[in-house]
Order: sequence, then C-alpha cells, then structure tokens
Amino acid sequence: MSLETEQLARRIHEIDERVANLRYDVDQKEIQKLTLERRTMDSLFELLSHEESLRTQFADNDALLAEGTDSEFAAMIEEDKLRLRRELDAVHAQIEEERIPKDLDDDKNIIVEIRGGVGGDEAALFAADLFRMYSYFAGQHGLKIEVISSHPTEIGGFKEVVFSVLGVGSYKLFKFESGVHRVQRVPETEASGRIHTSTATVAVLPEAEDVDVHIDDDDIKLELFHASGHGGQNVQKVETAVRMTHIPTGITASCQDERSQLKNKEKALKVLRSRVYELMKEKADSEMIDERRAQIGSGMRNMRIRTYNFPQGRLTDHRIGLSLYNLPLIMEGNLDPVVDALHRASRERTLETPILQGNDDD
Repeated sequence: MSLETEQLARRIHEIDERVANLRYDVDQKEIQKLTLERRTMDSLFELLSHEESLRTQFADNDALLAEGTDSEFAAMIEEDKLRLRRELDAVHAQIEEERIPKDLDDDKNIIVEIRGGVGGDEAALFAADLFRMYSYFAGQHGLKIEVISSHPTEIGGFKEVVFSVLGVGSYKLFKFESGVHRVQRVPETEASGRIHTSTATVAVLPEAEDVDVHIDDDDIKLELFHASGHGGQNVQKVETAVRMTHIPTGITASCQDERSQLKNKEKALKVLRSRVYELMKEKADSEMIDERRAQIGSGMRNMRIRTYNFPQGRLTDHRIGLSLYNLPLIMEGNLDPVVDALHRASRERTLETPILQGNDDD
C-alpha cells in the first residue's frame, strides 16, 4: 500500500470516529462537511487501490518477460501490457479529477432568477425564452421546476421570473449560467427586419438551508399586501402577497404567486435565505486567491457570458471561446454540449493551478 493510500485510510478512520461522536441536531453542518469529505476520499481510495493493482500486474508481466518465454506467450504478455497501460491511463485521469476540490454546493437544489435587461419588450421575451430553455434542460435531467414568483408582460415575456430547480446535482448542472445573456435577432414586432440586440440577466443561487445560514426572525421585516391580478374578479381581496427584507443586509425577497399567505412566506424565505447565502459566499471568495474561479468566470450577473445569434443559428460562450451552430436545438433545452465544455474548461484550469493546502480544524 502506497503512502498516499495509507494516509487516506487513516483519514477515513478519523472521520468515522469524529462523526460517531457528533450530534446531528447540533453539529449538522460539520457532519455534512465530513460526510462529503468521506465520500470523496472513498472514491479516491478505491481508484488508488485499483491503480496499485494494475501496476503490480504490469510489473508481474515484466518479470515474466525477463525470465524468457516462447514468442507466442511473449506476444500475449505484450498485448496484456497494452491493455494494462490503457487502464492505467484511464484510472490516472480519474484520480486527477478526484483530487480537484469539490464544490460543497454541487448537489444542492437551486433558485434561478431571470430578468429582462436592455431591450424593453424584446428583452422580456428573451427572458421567457431562457426560462423555457432551462425548463426543458432540467426536465431532460430528471429535475423538477417550481415557479416562486413571476412578473409577466402582456405580450408573453417576463420582466422577472424566479424559480426553483429541485433534484440532486441541480447546482452543478446550472452553476455556470449566472451572468448577462445577449440575444441578437429580428423581433416579431420589427417591420423592417432589422436585427436588435437585447439582454437578460441570470442568477443561479444554491438553495440555502438553515444549517447553511441562519436568519433570526428579528432580522426580518415582513410586509403583507394584496397580490396583483389582471383586474376584475381575479384580484385577491386578502393580503396573501409577501415581501421580506433582511435588515442587516437590506436584501429583499417577495412572492405572490400562491393563494396561501403561508406558502408565499415559505417561498419568500427560501429566496431570502439563498440570496443572503450567496452574498456570504461572494464575500468569502473575495477574501481568497482563487485563480480557477477567476479563469472560468465568477458567474457574477453583470458579466456578459453568452451570445445567442439567431440569424446565424449560433451560440457563443465568451468565457471559453466556444461557438456552436445548433442554436434552435439548444433553445429546446439541449444545453449539455455547452455545460460539458464549461465543466471541462473548469477542470483543466484547476489542474493547471497549484492547489494551496490548508489545515482544517477537524
């Protein structure tokens, strides 16, 4: 057993002992952190053990050749060595990927906020197109969409739409979508056929639980008001709409889509907690030297990340210089080629960047 494998086995044992002595109702956050570390180490331990087994087999084959064998048996051994070399290369690549620090938020549900930007009605229509694209994309991966709040326009667009994506791995799948999305196309309302440029902003927030960020009731300003309707009998006469303000940060969240005030409160609190959590993450990131994150783009919503050029049928992701000429398919939710390319670029740049090791307090 190699030194690294022995160290991993020892750390796995330490984690098991530590978790056994913690209380889930008190130490939930630490247990989650240790469990994730254990899961990552288990995978790396198995890969390293497999690599050692392959190297042993490779050395045994060399020993057999050194002893001298007939040509037919020697050819079989050489063929087996080629197989082992291919397996070793594949396992080594997996080991390198396992060594990349894992994002603790990758498996979380998310909250996505899409807002029409520059371009008036056309920007609102583009926001609706993005919502539709993401809905199809989530569905293709077995994830569920749940609208939290929306502000539709009369012509079918959205000034703003906020929704949850529910399912394991939601954040990992959507994490690189935050930023400014630009569209170039001829609007349906444009009689002269002139191409317009409009934008919409997307923010992807990992859904925070109370264990991630605790918000005291005293730190929340709650406002109730009548939900806006389309006039006439659809206007609600009771105050079901909710607006929450986190007093220490000034961050707000509102919800009016549900007929129940309680459900609107629950949804608004979910958004508020996630926005506060994202602010905390941004502050933590700004205090760290993180070249990997800077290379791929931090995902800040004021950063132009992508252009959707409809006349050319082209999508361009500016962060990695990727251009694809299948825009109609992508708008139907076939985002995997884009997302996969972004993850590959992130992994490659992480492997190129020395990882600073720090000592945990565990």
